[in-house]
Amino acid sequence: MPHACPSRSCLTLALLVTAGIAATGARAAVNPHGRTWANPVDVDYRYNYEQMNQGISYRTGADPAVVRYGDAYYLFLTLADGYWRSTDLVHWDFVKPDRWPFDGPVAPATLVADGKLFLMQSAMQPVPLLYSTDPAHGHWNFWTRLLPPVPGAVWAGHESEMKPGDLPPGPWDPGLFRDEDGKTYLYWDSSNVFPLYGAQIDLALDHGKEGEGKRVTFVGKPEALLRLHPDQHGWERFGQDHTDESIDPYVEGAWMNRHGDTYYLQYGAPGTEFNVYATGVYTSDKPLGPFHYAPYNPIGYKPGGFVVGAGHGSTFEDTYGNTWNTGTMWVAVNWRFERRVDLFPAGYHDDGQMWVDTRFGDFPQRMPDHKLKPGESTFTGWMLLSWRKPATASSQLPDHGPAEVTDENPRTYWVAAQDNPGQTLTIDLGTTRSVRAVQVNFTDYKAGRYGDAPDIVTQFKLEGSTDGKHWTVLADLSHEQRDRPNAYLEFDRPAHVRYVRYVHGHVGAKHLAISDLRVFGNADGAPPSPPELVSAKRDTDARDAEIAWKPVPGAVGYNVRWGLSADRLHETYQRFADQPTHLQLRSLNKGVRYVVAVEAFDEHGVSKLSRVATLEP
Repeated sequence: MPHACPSRSCLTLALLVTAGIAATGARAAVNPHGRTWANPVDVDYRYNYEQMNQGISYRTGADPAVVRYGDAYYLFLTLADGYWRSTDLVHWDFVKPDRWPFDGPVAPATLVADGKLFLMQSAMQPVPLLYSTDPAHGHWNFWTRLLPPVPGAVWAGHESEMKPGDLPPGPWDPGLFRDEDGKTYLYWDSSNVFPLYGAQIDLALDHGKEGEGKRVTFVGKPEALLRLHPDQHGWERFGQDHTDESIDPYVEGAWMNRHGDTYYLQYGAPGTEFNVYATGVYTSDKPLGPFHYAPYNPIGYKPGGFVVGAGHGSTFEDTYGNTWNTGTMWVAVNWRFERRVDLFPAGYHDDGQMWVDTRFGDFPQRMPDHKLKPGESTFTGWMLLSWRKPATASSQLPDHGPAEVTDENPRTYWVAAQDNPGQTLTIDLGTTRSVRAVQVNFTDYKAGRYGDAPDIVTQFKLEGSTDGKHWTVLADLSHEQRDRPNAYLEFDRPAHVRYVRYVHGHVGAKHLAISDLRVFGNADGAPPSPPELVSAKRDTDARDAEIAWKPVPGAVGYNVRWGLSADRLHETYQRFADQPTHLQLRSLNKGVRYVVAVEAFDEHGVSKLSRVATLEP
C-alpha cells in the first residue's frame, strides 16, 4: 500500500463528496470529521501470511493494545507490521515504522514511561525491547537489544522436561504496567494448562546513557496470579456458547489498570475462536496480589449480534477522563483465528465495580467530546434498517447470493461473479427511511493475498434512491488510497431514501465479496412495546439459566440483559427476531445472585425493559 501520505488524513477530504436526493430535496454528505463509529473498528486490517503456503488468505486484527501518548492514541494489533494513530478514537491512520520485529509482534504490550512509548512483543525467549519518542512518524529504537529470560522458565521446545516449580517459556501475551510509585510490572501467559504470571521488572530508566546495551532485569521471582475455574464460572467454559467442556479453556491477554487504590488484572477467556470470547477481571490492593475474583464477571462480553467477541484487549482513558475497553471480534470465515477489533465504553462504579458496555455495541456510537456523566450512553439511537431486507445484485456465484448481506452474520456473504468495476448490490428498505450511516463489510473469499501491496485499496460509491430509478451519490470513495475492510460512513445529515446501492470500483482481493451491507438510521413511529418476560429460571447447574419471553410484533431483535442489580444490567446477549425467544444463558457464576430483563428493538427505537426477574444462587 502506498505510504506517501503516512497519516492518510490528507486523502479523506478529497475523496468524500456531497450529494442530493432529487426526489425529496434532502441532501446527504459523508462527514470526514464525523464523531460516530460502529464496530468492528474501521482500520485497514492487514493480510495474514501465516497460512500462505496452504493457500488460505484473510485479513485479520486481534489483541488490541491502545495507549495514549502525547496528543494522540496508538493502536497496536497482532501481526500488523505497523500500528495506527488517531487524535479522536474515530479516524485511524496507519503508520509504517522504520524498525519493527521481523516476524511481526503478536499480542504486543505497550507502556508509557519516562516520556517514552515502549513496545514489547510476545516471545518464547529473550527478544529486543523497542521504544519511541516519535511514534507519529514511525521512528523506533532499541531500548535494549535483549530482554532477560524469565526466571525459572524452560526454553521453548523443552516443555516436556519441566520440573515442579518450573515456568513455561515466555513471556507470551505480555502486559506492562507502571504504578504511581514508578515501579514497573510485567504480566503474561496464554495457556489452558498454566496460570497468568506477574513480576516486577526494572526497565533501567536511569541507564539511558548506556544506549541499547543497557540491561533490563527482573526484580524477584515471577508469581502465579490467577487460574480459570470453569466449574464455578460458566463463562469460562470453552466452545460456542460455552458448550464444549471436553477442552480446558484458555487464559490469556493480561492487562492491568489501577483505579483509586484497587488494581484490576484483566484477562481473556475461554478462547478467541468463539462467540463468547470475553474479558474478566480479578482485583487486589497490590500490583502482584493476592487477587480476588470479581463476582460481576465477565466485564467485556458480547456473544450475540453482528460483532461477537470482546476478549483480550486493553482498557485506557481518553483525554476527557472517559474509560474505554477494546476487544477481539470473532470472524472465522477462512481460518479460526480470523478476527477484527472492537471498542466499547467502560468505567467503574463508586464501589469499585468495573463495567464494559457492549449493548448495541455494533450499532453506531457517538464519541464524546466531554467527560461522560454517570449513566450517559454513547449509543446514537440510529437503528438497523437493513435486517432481512430484500437485496439484489448485478451478479453472483452459486450459494453466495445477495440475501446474505442483510442477515447480520459475518460468516455468510455475497460474492459477485466477476470482480470488475460497476458491479452493484442494492438493498430495498421497504419505504423511505432516514439513513444516517452505512457500514460495508467485505469478506476474503479466495482472496489470494498474503501481505501488503500497493493495489490493496477499497474503492466504491454508495448511491441512494426513493424510487429505484433515479439515483444520486451518497458517498464517493472512487479514489480511496487505503483498504477499508469494514468501511463505516457517517452522513452529516440524513439521507431520505428507500434504496441503498453499492457500486463497485476496486478491492485488492481476487473476488468482490461482502458479508453485510448494514444501513442505520430511523423510521417514523413509536418504539416497540416492551416484551413480556415469561420466565427466568436458574438450572440445576447454577452456571446456567433459562430465559423466555413473548415475541413483540414487528421487532427486529431483543437484548437479554442481566447483572447484579436492576441498575447494573451490564451484560447483554443480543438476539434477532428470527431466533427463538428463549435463551439458555450459560455464563453465570455459582453463588452469585442476578437480575435479568429483556428489551425489544426495531427500526423506530428501543422498548422499555420488561419486568425484572431474579436468578437466585
